[in-house]
Amino acid sequence: MKELVGIAEQVAAKLIARQQTVAVAESSAGGLIAASLLAVPGASAYFLGGAVVYTRDARRVLMDISDDGMKGFRSSSEPYAKLLAERMRDRFGADWGLSETGAAGPTGNRYGDAAGHSCMAVAGPATEVMTLETASNDRFANMQMFAATALKLLLKKLEG
Repeated sequence: MKELVGIAEQVAAKLIARQQTVAVAESSAGGLIAASLLAVPGASAYFLGGAVVYTRDARRVLMDISDDGMKGFRSSSEPYAKLLAERMRDRFGADWGLSETGAAGPTGNRYGDAAGHSCMAVAGPATEVMTLETASNDRFANMQMFAATALKLLLKKLEG
């Protein structure tokens, strides 16, 4: 967790300096992204909210994305990660939306992705989507890697 908070401190400093905000939707990271950002003192200046969108019901209730709204999308994919990031940004009126969706392990998901697969996205003044493959079935290590990579992706956009 110390590594995650270290990255989150850098993100927080950039957001505060820019007077910008972020909202987070995560799945396989299980709340580690939000927890890292909230561990930094002064988080209320930049963190507007977050959701762990782990199930279809969570997607419907928390993100207001119906099954029909998922037509053309597959969970654990770059287009879905982008949709989540954009939805969080819009719903919270944040400058940035950050999302993560994947398969932490120890097995893959029902969509055919192996353990260690994660897609993440940043939506804001600059948008970027990426896929990470850790090739590991270590659930906890993957969760931490997913969270760290998502935070680093946001940091990259804030520095750009």
